[in-house]
Amino acid sequence: MNLLLISNSTMAGEPYLHWPLQHLTDFFNCHQVKEVCFIPYAGVHLHDGGLQASYDVYTQRVAGVFQSFGVKVTGIHNEKDPEKAIRSAEAVVVGGGNTFYLVAEMYRNGIMNVLREKVKAGMPYAGWSAGANVACPTLKTTNDMPIVEPESFQTLGLIPFQINPHYLDAHPDGHGGETREQRIEEFLAVNQDTTVVGLREGCLLLFENDTLHLKGNKSMRIFRHNTAPREVDPGSDLSFLL
Repeated sequence: MNLLLISNSTMAGEPYLHWPLQHLTDFFNCHQVKEVCFIPYAGVHLHDGGLQASYDVYTQRVAGVFQSFGVKVTGIHNEKDPEKAIRSAEAVVVGGGNTFYLVAEMYRNGIMNVLREKVKAGMPYAGWSAGANVACPTLKTTNDMPIVEPESFQTLGLIPFQINPHYLDAHPDGHGGETREQRIEEFLAVNQDTTVVGLREGCLLLFENDTLHLKGNKSMRIFRHNTAPREVDPGSDLSFLL
């Protein structure tokens, strides 16, 4: 498989997709991709005209960035047959937003299984935030509000562990609730055989040539049940997680 799983699209004070731009460029140019099928279903910030307009704006925003490295972007929401669009795609990109809505729409449009098949057969896949989360076995380690109930919590299962995107170490002043680490520990108390990767903003996972590496400028954390969290530095080989 060929996967680029990015924690976040934007760093504070930077242009959209600026920090992972070189990684995206290298990934798609390496695989000689000229056009990607973009899945904007997670983007539910409404514009005049409803969700269709929201998807159009989202797709255009991504297209403007991808144009800089010579890749055309088409939105799957404009396709009459989404399953056929996935089957004929050179590569797929899944944007961030609300993971519950993304998964619900992937099921409703009948693309979950065919996308899994295509990516496992070698089609390049890139996703950030919710788009990285759906590469996991389930959506259960998302940070998002369940604004809809998907057909299933099962997602693409491209990797055998869970990602928590936007992982934060901080416990804000005046906040009496659980930290992100405590939330993940709750998950592991119930899902004891699962590994969770806390993917901080500014880092990503690259899976190519049967190896998995951490890229970017931040370390990440590996969580397992009844085990102290493990810090992993950028550049590390993470193939043991597979």
